[in-house]
Amino acid sequence: MKYNLLVIGSGPGGYVAAIRASQLGMKVGVIEKDEIGGICLNWGCIPTKALLKSAQVLDYLKHAEEYGIILKDEPIPDIKKVVERSRNVADGMSKGVQFLLKKNKIDQILGFGKLKSSKEVEVSLGDGKSTIYSADHIILATGARSKELPNLKQDGKKIIGYREALTLDKIPESMLVVGSGAIGSEFAWFYHTMGSQVTLVEFLPNLVPLEDEEVSKQLGRSFKKAKMKVMTDSSVESVDTSGKLCKVSVKTKKGMEEIEAEIVLSAVGISPNLEGIGLEDIGIELETGKVKVDNYYQTNVQGIYAIGDIVHGQALAHVASAEGIICVEKIAGKNPQALDYENIPACTYTSPEVASVGLTEAQAREKGVEIKIGKFPFTASGKASAAGHKDGFVKLIFDAKYGELLGAHMIGANVTEMIGEIVVARKLETTGHEMIKSVHPHPTMSEAIMEAAAAAYDEVIHL
Repeated sequence: MKYNLLVIGSGPGGYVAAIRASQLGMKVGVIEKDEIGGICLNWGCIPTKALLKSAQVLDYLKHAEEYGIILKDEPIPDIKKVVERSRNVADGMSKGVQFLLKKNKIDQILGFGKLKSSKEVEVSLGDGKSTIYSADHIILATGARSKELPNLKQDGKKIIGYREALTLDKIPESMLVVGSGAIGSEFAWFYHTMGSQVTLVEFLPNLVPLEDEEVSKQLGRSFKKAKMKVMTDSSVESVDTSGKLCKVSVKTKKGMEEIEAEIVLSAVGISPNLEGIGLEDIGIELETGKVKVDNYYQTNVQGIYAIGDIVHGQALAHVASAEGIICVEKIAGKNPQALDYENIPACTYTSPEVASVGLTEAQAREKGVEIKIGKFPFTASGKASAAGHKDGFVKLIFDAKYGELLGAHMIGANVTEMIGEIVVARKLETTGHEMIKSVHPHPTMSEAIMEAAAAAYDEVIHL
């Protein structure tokens, strides 16, 4: 059972690394303790987006009259069928990854993988039996799980994490969501749209706190306009689950407030899966709770590598995939470029959507860079008006001296599909003037990018 490469974990980091290694001529095995495709595909990115699409359809139906469509009856969501569709989408994608692994002649090894040495992995099955596999190189891609706070212990029923939130069998009358990052904001919007009374609690002053402040404030306005209760600068101190409803004690600037909710969803971040995989046994070095690696994901132990949520960098599926490809190309003797973590797009699939890359305005000013800012609101976009989605804007930040695009921040319909243009533009070191002179199709949401660039240089036409 000897391989050129063994990968522990089959998420978007692990399976992508395995396929790229196979393309480069390696004999590869992937070890997975749960479901092929990992958390992202089975219990994260993909099924969540399927749920959000159902909510988006329901939202359209609720506002059908605004588009000239008369519905005789009120649209009623069937949460069981919504969840069933979401699970079917995830299952289909998982089968697709299994097919890709088989197509690339990659062995799928089911069981829990633990490092025995720098060249060996012990794979344990549920029946207590285990098998030793050996490889020249081993990549750790074990991912992460929902983080638990001491005062917010998840019981899977009244206090839940994202996994349970994906498969509720009924729409709760009320829900309190703790944390307004991508996971929290997306589930808050989903359940609010499906009919729950949602309260979204964020410890920091703004929602989606890693985003540019103007974007964060706009999302807060959009949520409040949709009649969702939003509480920022607030923290959940305790939850009493003894009664029929959860009694949540929330500390605000004005003092303590008690809120009752049928379900509390904890979305306060993730914890890397590092327990029990043999790191201590072979002396793999950690740094502030994650595996320490070099620019090509080599750990301090020769032949052992780590990628994805267990290393420092953005905990995003597309980051893990990029890291996996770079890692195996380096192993294969290629000369890959190290990943530029300053040019990684971030997306939140609420309504309106949020997408960004590069420096925020505050970060650019902290660096002491003289900047030009261009902003174009979707209220001035013909396509946004025609679609009935005028909330939001595109904001671009340029270096005033050289015209370098330092950052882009968008909120609005379909902006998660638009941010890729900015990532490529930044990779190619495109200037503001080049963006202005790049003709965009009309009418589209994406022409707001060209208009925002023009606004930065006082050349905007449609404002």
